[in-house]
Amino acid sequence: MSDSPEASVVTDRATIEVAISTCVRAFYDKGLADPLLGPIFGAIPELDHHLDVIANFWSKSLLGTDRYQGHPFAVHIDLPVEPEHFARWLELFTEAARENLPSVEAEQAIAKATHMSQCFQGGLFPFTGADGKPSSRLPPR
Repeated sequence: MSDSPEASVVTDRATIEVAISTCVRAFYDKGLADPLLGPIFGAIPELDHHLDVIANFWSKSLLGTDRYQGHPFAVHIDLPVEPEHFARWLELFTEAARENLPSVEAEQAIAKATHMSQCFQGGLFPFTGADGKPSSRLPPR
């Protein structure tokens, strides 16, 4: 006897939830070990709680759950990040997503992370250098 379609959806969602948690942990493990991102990731207080919050964010983003109600930009505004951190962050996130999420969800997560990276950079670094890339948090003098 086969499972009902509803049971399959629940199983798939549960499988994706586990994959999200695994992906988040793998991403943070990569970030903690990375020479550029490690100091930022290592300064996160209560890391296990933070990982739960991030898993809830991705659950909302990928599955439409309501477990995350925050605003990610506001949380990141005072971090000591520079534009080069975003490229590495996205590189490591892409690796973790493709290694741990089903392919459809991985690509959705990567697209969302790419968009967030662009938005965060626009908000944190509204001024550009002569090369057109984000350059600072302060206007040129």
